[in-house]
Amino acid sequence: MARHDAIAEVTGLVWKLLVAIGDEVAEGAEVAILESMKMEVPVYAPVAGRVVEIVAPESAPVEEGATVVVIEAPS
Repeated sequence: MARHDAIAEVTGLVWKLLVAIGDEVAEGAEVAILESMKMEVPVYAPVAGRVVEIVAPESAPVEEGATVVVIEAPS
C-alpha cells in the first residue's frame, strides 16, 4: 500500500475536517477546509483510498505545502 499526502495549498487554519481515520475517499474528494484570509480553501484527496492519519486537526495552523491528511491507496 502506498501512502499519499493531502496537502494545504495555502497557509491558514484547518477550519473543518471532512473525514475521519478509516474513511474511504475518492480521488479529488474534499478532505478538509482551510480558512485563510477569511476565505475557505478546500484540501483534496490526491488519490482514492483510505484515510490512515490526520496530521493537522481542526483549528491547527498549517503552512502552504504541509500535510493535512494521509491516504493509503493500493499500489
